[in-house]
Amino acid sequence: MRVLVSGSSGPIGAALLPFLRARGSTVTRLVRGAPTGADQITWNPAQPLSPDSVSGFDAVIHLAGETIVGRWTEAKKRRILDSRKQGTGHLAEALAKASQRPRAFISASAVGYYGSRGDKVLREDSPLGEGFAAEICRQWEASAQPAAAAGIRTVQMRIGVVMSADGGALQKMLLPFRLGLGGRLGSGRQWWSWVSVDDVVAAIDHVLKHESMQGPVNTVAPNPVSNAEFTQTLAAVLRRPALFPMPTFAVRLVFGEMGDELFLASQRVEPAKLIASGYQFQHPELRKALEEILKQD
Repeated sequence: MRVLVSGSSGPIGAALLPFLRARGSTVTRLVRGAPTGADQITWNPAQPLSPDSVSGFDAVIHLAGETIVGRWTEAKKRRILDSRKQGTGHLAEALAKASQRPRAFISASAVGYYGSRGDKVLREDSPLGEGFAAEICRQWEASAQPAAAAGIRTVQMRIGVVMSADGGALQKMLLPFRLGLGGRLGSGRQWWSWVSVDDVVAAIDHVLKHESMQGPVNTVAPNPVSNAEFTQTLAAVLRRPALFPMPTFAVRLVFGEMGDELFLASQRVEPAKLIASGYQFQHPELRKALEEILKQD
């Protein structure tokens, strides 16, 4: 299988590429800047792509986007949105016009689509939520439609909080927790829908193989936890106390709008489509997932 991947330098991409190559796939990367090998294609997400440059692949996996971590100034929010909307749109349009279209276009999205919904169980058919994160996801997913309209099987992976020692949210939590300075955020009652990076990669592979799967696919573990349970579990795995909670006002003071939408939002997401299609999670339980991930760290 010939696979084209964007965003390969992030924690998901870094795990996905060796996985695909180990299974015999030929992987080509979309990269910014000059290519350093025959397995790379240069692109600028803000500019249209030549359809010829993306023709002939069996599948395209699109993970690229400006990091959401950082204070959400107006300029930062514009970069977050534009990188997803423009990059996805330009790639989808090029694929739609390619002389040899891929059989599948798998594009990243996020559980931020649902907004903050308290204790409500959220499945793929749950409505769009409110807030900037939800609006990002709405436009992000809509930008993939040119590919779907051209008959390419298009899937949006709504990914939760990714557990990886090589980047993402978990890596940023490790230092304060290892110093014994961790604790719940806000009330701690908000639901965190998490997923191990190994399950994200395996879920992408599962979707590639199951041609009936299309549209949004919640990519989260089947057992979400409250923020309080998450922080207590992480502290226990690291054998450290979690005695320093950060109250809501402090989260908002330190992190601004990002704190409200990423740390204090409650999203109890169910991977309904993955379960219905027979996917078997490698890490369904948080504690065992963290033990395995941090053992490798």
